[in-house]
Amino acid sequence: MKSLKHLFEKNVAWAKSITEKDAQFFTKLSKQQAPEYLWIGCSDSRVPANQIVDLPPGEVFVHRNIANVIVHTDLNCLSVIQHAVDILKVKHIIVCGHYGCGGIKAAMENKQHGLIDNWLRHIKDVARFNKDKLQGLPEDKKYDLLCELNVIEQVKNVCNTTIVQNRWKTDSELFVHGWIYNINNGILKDLDTCVSSNDELI
Repeated sequence: MKSLKHLFEKNVAWAKSITEKDAQFFTKLSKQQAPEYLWIGCSDSRVPANQIVDLPPGEVFVHRNIANVIVHTDLNCLSVIQHAVDILKVKHIIVCGHYGCGGIKAAMENKQHGLIDNWLRHIKDVARFNKDKLQGLPEDKKYDLLCELNVIEQVKNVCNTTIVQNRWKTDSELFVHGWIYNINNGILKDLDTCVSSNDELI
């Protein structure tokens, strides 16, 4: 049985390097979790939430899935949002997609991929809602735009959850942001979709 020994060795080296910089780091980290941010991102291994915003462990509460989709029947995602909003009292929810997303690309293809097609259906719906914006574009431009439009749609989905709606009803501060990450240069782009109340929700 393969034990992946090299990963355990890398873990020990990592933990040692952290404690050499701050001997109390893990002691402090183990006592509390009080992040201001919930990050809902893609499962893509090239988009590590903490690293691309240069924040240490404990600063970002994270949920990831294929193509950063928020579905109102996904109890996993909804449970994460509820814990972040109701228990951790985060101030910001960031939906972050990325260019070059394999889930978006698969949704654009006119072929079957298996079980994932049921998940990709949500992205196909985003394409259908935005047919006029996507029509006539070169394939690469269409791909990038659908990555952005998917983020914007998922921001709306987060805002329409009962969890976020209930938080706003109490006049508590909560901002929902839509960002996209460029895997070619490591730069984040704000999609100007920040929503902080029902009045701002389109």
